[in-house]
Amino acid sequence: MPLKAAAHIEAMSAFALANFGGYDRPTLAQNESAFPPSPNAIAAGQDAIARSHLYPDPDWTVLREAIAQAYDVERGRILCGAGSMDLISGTIAAFAGPGDEVLATAYAYNFAASATARANAVYVKVAERDFAVSVDSILAAVTPATRIVFVCNPGNPTSTRIRNAELLRLRAALRGDVLLVIDQAYGEFDDQDPQPVFALVARGDTVVLRSLSKAYGLAGARVGWGLFPPEVAADVRKLQNSNQVTTPSLAMAVAAIEDQAYMRETVARTAAIRDRFAQDLRATGYGVPESWTNFVLIRFADAAAAAAADAALRDAGIIVRGLGGYGLTDCLRATVGPQDMMDRALRILTDQRAG
Repeated sequence: MPLKAAAHIEAMSAFALANFGGYDRPTLAQNESAFPPSPNAIAAGQDAIARSHLYPDPDWTVLREAIAQAYDVERGRILCGAGSMDLISGTIAAFAGPGDEVLATAYAYNFAASATARANAVYVKVAERDFAVSVDSILAAVTPATRIVFVCNPGNPTSTRIRNAELLRLRAALRGDVLLVIDQAYGEFDDQDPQPVFALVARGDTVVLRSLSKAYGLAGARVGWGLFPPEVAADVRKLQNSNQVTTPSLAMAVAAIEDQAYMRETVARTAAIRDRFAQDLRATGYGVPESWTNFVLIRFADAAAAAAADAALRDAGIIVRGLGGYGLTDCLRATVGPQDMMDRALRILTDQRAG
């Protein structure tokens, strides 16, 4: 008799990454940084390789201190992980199970759905408004079975954001036994003061997640962090693998966090390319929401037009992200890349529109 996984695991679909034809090809599909990480981070990682015969610090001591200093948060509330995906997965597994509902918006980061399926819980999507989180839709969908509300702000794949005041309103209206998880993987691209959202963690019922993959250019190092209430953190840590952030990754993360000037320059350069690209697309007639991330959402007349544009871009060696998995078959998502690649993409999309 063949071996079988647990029934709910067998029923899962694997989390799907973009089809970009190989890891050695330039891509605008992965929301990676257009720029390399801080030279200080590269040097720190190279130095740390010599210590790879030793296990890394399981408590991320130096990294937590660097984060606390850079973001003006309490060191004791910080958990780190192998990317924010690690923390999303652990948080959902710790606080949702069979019969529980994880409530998210229609276009929330799809990995939350995968993590919910792994926990054998129920993933519930609620409508967004103009590609943005709708607090009223979330509150209307809460049931006695709701255990977690998962919100991406800024959103992926939509690129939009809602104001901090809306997040505070959401938290105030939710029951105290509902854990609010706010994924801010693109938070450095949002010009709002993060402190009011960070302060929600002190209530004991809110988690705020961040990533070093985007603004800091450390997608390959796999480092994320979050602010957790102590009681929540204690249970999430039970599900984390020990030493899950490698020694070189820890060293790179510390150096990257300490080089805030480089990070801010990266964000500014990325935003300048993004805004020019979005403006030119709008002038051509495409629908492009204002972006608070390192990518843009491009809406086409219909699914056929989106597919034709995707094919034309691929023929030119430019890979963007189709969004059929989100139900957005009439949209493509384009990460901000080098200026020359964005210019080539714009020419192709302009020709598609004219044709």
